[in-house]
Amino acid sequence: MQLNDESITALKGIGPSAAGKLLRLGIRSQLDLLLHLPIRYQDRTQITPLNQLNAGDECYVSGEIVKVNVGYGHRRSLIITLEDGNAFLSMRLFHFSPHQREALCPGAWLRLFGEARLSRSGLEMVHPEYRVFNSEPGPIKPELKPVYRVTVGITSARVAGWIEQILEHPPDLHPFQTMGFTLEDALRVIHLPPVDQPELVESARKRLAFDELLAYYLVMKRRQQAVSNAPARALPPVHQLGKELLRELGFQLTSAQRKTTIDVLNDLAKTRATMRLIQGDVGSGKTIIAAFAAIRAAENGAQTAIMAPTEILAEQHYETFSSWLSPLGIRVGLLTGRLPATERRSRLNAIANGDDLVIIGTHAIFQTDVVFHELGLTIVDEQHRFGVHQRMSLRDKGRLPHQLVMTATPIPRTLSMTLYADMDLSVIDEMPPGRVPIVTSIHTNARRDEIVEGVGREVAAGHQAFWVCAAIEESADSEIKAAETVHSELEGKLPQVMVGLIHGRMKTIDKSATMSRFKSGEIGLLVATTVVEVGVDVPNATHMVIDDPDRLGLAQLHQLRGRIGRGHLPSHCTLLYEAPLTELAKARLNVMRETNDGFLIAEKDLELRGPGDIMGTRQTGERQFRVSDLSRDLSLFKEVVRTGDTMRKADAEAIIKTWTPVETEYATV
Repeated sequence: MQLNDESITALKGIGPSAAGKLLRLGIRSQLDLLLHLPIRYQDRTQITPLNQLNAGDECYVSGEIVKVNVGYGHRRSLIITLEDGNAFLSMRLFHFSPHQREALCPGAWLRLFGEARLSRSGLEMVHPEYRVFNSEPGPIKPELKPVYRVTVGITSARVAGWIEQILEHPPDLHPFQTMGFTLEDALRVIHLPPVDQPELVESARKRLAFDELLAYYLVMKRRQQAVSNAPARALPPVHQLGKELLRELGFQLTSAQRKTTIDVLNDLAKTRATMRLIQGDVGSGKTIIAAFAAIRAAENGAQTAIMAPTEILAEQHYETFSSWLSPLGIRVGLLTGRLPATERRSRLNAIANGDDLVIIGTHAIFQTDVVFHELGLTIVDEQHRFGVHQRMSLRDKGRLPHQLVMTATPIPRTLSMTLYADMDLSVIDEMPPGRVPIVTSIHTNARRDEIVEGVGREVAAGHQAFWVCAAIEESADSEIKAAETVHSELEGKLPQVMVGLIHGRMKTIDKSATMSRFKSGEIGLLVATTVVEVGVDVPNATHMVIDDPDRLGLAQLHQLRGRIGRGHLPSHCTLLYEAPLTELAKARLNVMRETNDGFLIAEKDLELRGPGDIMGTRQTGERQFRVSDLSRDLSLFKEVVRTGDTMRKADAEAIIKTWTPVETEYATV
């Protein structure tokens, strides 16, 4: 049967109501149901003797009922005590019927599957899955039972039953075979795991992960092909204004900056829309490359829209681009959500009539009343902070404008080759000369007072410092140091220092005022949340303390640390943690101490923590895979690329249809 066209309501037990509930799980078709994989397995291959049971164990047990009574504590419950000749165990039911109470009588036997927990009377299972027998049951039928992600009104057992129905009639899936499995073989092993060969489950999962990553890579390549065939306005060199900026900069570009700039400008001169990802570590100088690109667009009378994820970063870009471009006669405009109504109307008119050739803003640029005169280039800073829908809405404001996306979160090459296969890639792997490496140290809170004193001496010497907290305010159920509390603490301990506070809940005008006072040097020590992760450039800031660094990802810690060491002065970052730390947390913090190399940190972050922070999936929901785990499946990527580049078109289309049955306008995002 053709599975893609088969409705899930054709399965026994799925009517309109169940279909609506399955929709909440993203399941629309029988194929979706087959690709809804188990999140774990229950080991029902053996009976665990009760004297070997420990609190927290999830296992299969068996025993004879020796006692039944009703408990009247905080809640009424039925308590059944059973023993197997070795030890005792209680089963507790808070919800029970007269029929259940009648069946659960002394002398009957039970088989239970559930999690044991410790109660006042000993080990017990609360509402386990159970079956009653009149006498001691015979041998079990060993099985690894899949457990599925579910929603209200849908149980894991029902999902398993529907999937078994589909597998009774082998689906017509693409025949591509690799790693010893066809897709059908792998799905059968995943949903009906063989008890005698449990190792096949992971092999089958990797086979499915390969298929999914291959489909993604093929879609990316197809998108790139679509863009390359789509006409765009060429932006050739006209007035050589970029050379004027180069003469006035006061510093030399690094060889990596020069190469990337040449690549970008060559792209813009073509009649096909460029899609280029620019990766560069914190402080590597991506902004100047964006400026040269904006100048090229302006020379051609085309507008550039620059998107920043925060108003702080947008305002900083506005100041920087204005200082570079205004002397060249290029007008720069700022569009953020906090503009007064009259100023906003004026700004929208300047954008619509083409007076503003470079427009810098936040999410306010996406709004429908923002109409461009001639949008030729979009630049997205910190691309992982924006969802694909947002980038698409900006693209639609022009006639397929050229696109640059920039990130200071280095992405391991093996990942970027696949995940950004629809883009050309530039890597700025060289730092501007004169930068002094940041020294990072790790200390427990036992040395807090000593570290506070050190920060006070640093500020007294004329420098500035950040103190970063993972939370804004204290919480009863969390021991994380809160910014508001730390701000009060430091004001009390350092009365000679002007201590500022900035966090995400403050009004934008207040955040901007605080940042201005910090940049001017009026504030010597700034207590902040991770709102300062990107875009804050204060060359006089030479010290940073990060409270509870184990609560943040490595990539985020590296971004935060990049707020210091931006001048020529020695800088120091202190990671201040509450003991004890787990071994994993120690390993992660040691990476920060050992290197300032963002690409190495990204590799370690992927290895130790997973891809969420690197890829920005937690912020945008993009690139979420059903099967693939980027940290576990890194070894598959080279073969994915090789296979995808040599695959027959018919096979490629079949794989894409299986994993991404509906492709939309994302093709040019």
